[in-house]
Amino acid sequence: MAPAKKTPNPETPFRIGEHVSRRVGFDAEAVRRFATLSGDMNPLHHDDRAAAAGPFGTLIVSGPHIVALMMGLDATFFSEHHEALGLGFEFRFVKAVPAGTELTLEWAVADATWKASLSGYIVTAEGRAVDDEGAVYVTAIGRNLVRAKRDGS
Repeated sequence: MAPAKKTPNPETPFRIGEHVSRRVGFDAEAVRRFATLSGDMNPLHHDDRAAAAGPFGTLIVSGPHIVALMMGLDATFFSEHHEALGLGFEFRFVKAVPAGTELTLEWAVADATWKASLSGYIVTAEGRAVDDEGAVYVTAIGRNLVRAKRDGS
């Protein structure tokens, strides 16, 4: 019986600590529009009076809005030069994001482990949404399958 053929580990596609960031703003119109598109009809994302009387005193950004932007940044970063698929994400909402806030969304590579059965690396990234003063609004962990592009580019 011939020995099992071992799949070689190609060079790790990302360095630990390699990162990406993007600046985003959340004006009231965008907060309402995204909440409507995602089916989140919570008055805290739509109604100025209800939001003013609520626990945060103003309209706040819906969780899916921030999550979508963070996942989009992750997907763009990992797929720019590789074939990449998101495998799973965990998000923690640390504090509400008031409408009118500008945040920096960021991801940093925390681990890259070869997975022979998938012919690619499982790349774990740690993310966060932070304001200019360093206040953290969202933390995240993402796991992605990253492979060489099939067309060779």
